[in-house]
Amino acid sequence: MTTSNLYEQIQQFYDASSGLWERVWGEHMHHGYYGERGDRRLDRRQAQIDLIEELLAWTGVQLSKDLNGQVSTILDVGCGIGGSSLYLAQKFNASATGITLSPVQAARATERAREAGIPPSSGPEGGSMTPDTRAEFRVANALELPFADNSFDLVWTLESGEHMPDKKKFLQECYRVLAPGGALMMATWCHRPVAPPAAPLSDRERHQLMEIYKVYCLPYVISLPEYETIAREIGFQGIQVADWSEAVAPFWDFVIDSAFDPSALLGLLFSGWQTIQGALALGLMRDGYKQGLIRYGLLCGTKS
Repeated sequence: MTTSNLYEQIQQFYDASSGLWERVWGEHMHHGYYGERGDRRLDRRQAQIDLIEELLAWTGVQLSKDLNGQVSTILDVGCGIGGSSLYLAQKFNASATGITLSPVQAARATERAREAGIPPSSGPEGGSMTPDTRAEFRVANALELPFADNSFDLVWTLESGEHMPDKKKFLQECYRVLAPGGALMMATWCHRPVAPPAAPLSDRERHQLMEIYKVYCLPYVISLPEYETIAREIGFQGIQVADWSEAVAPFWDFVIDSAFDPSALLGLLFSGWQTIQGALALGLMRDGYKQGLIRYGLLCGTKS
């Protein structure tokens, strides 16, 4: 598959499915956090908010502070309909910019910001910005970010790295737009480690991954240790990594349950074949977690 075809598939998938997801699940298009061992039973939206808060705590980003000082500019790479972007903008009283390949998502995120009374941002270009709560959403390619060097205090990317056809270029772009002292927080789908003493992926595992790639418009995923190596090569400092697979895995059981809600079933019928395929393949992700093949990897680091 060419890169342009991949981007087109990603756009079409999220153009078609985002409205249904919002009606059934709400504004946050990512996993929930169900406790360190995945044994807490929570309201679906609360679990997703808990994931954001747990990620902030894990990276060391506290209210109005990152690893070096004030958070005033935030980039959300793969922003969906603005769930994390607006949450972070309000939490830090900051300016948040979200990017997505989906015009439908960018338009809905802009609409949601307006509904929340959050004015549009002029973006990080054009001089320093006051840390007022603002938000802007653009259709943009994460491998060619349309922002100047050293633009953002926090680059936040929640479950979008798996869509990137060039993982190194992706992290290089995140590093480029970070301001000195700024922090990257990335959570992404991975496969299990494969470096010795771990075994290489088996043919069965490769086949299972290929099925997931096909349904969810992924070029490929890599292991968390591979991400860590790339981040070190690029120059990130203070790198932390963690595997939160156990904490988030129950999410897929809840998504499968919600797919049988009558309103969700009706919505699926009108959302197109690609969305229906995604719903039919939910068990692939659930089983991938249970087998230890799919991992939920976290990486954070700073720019010196």
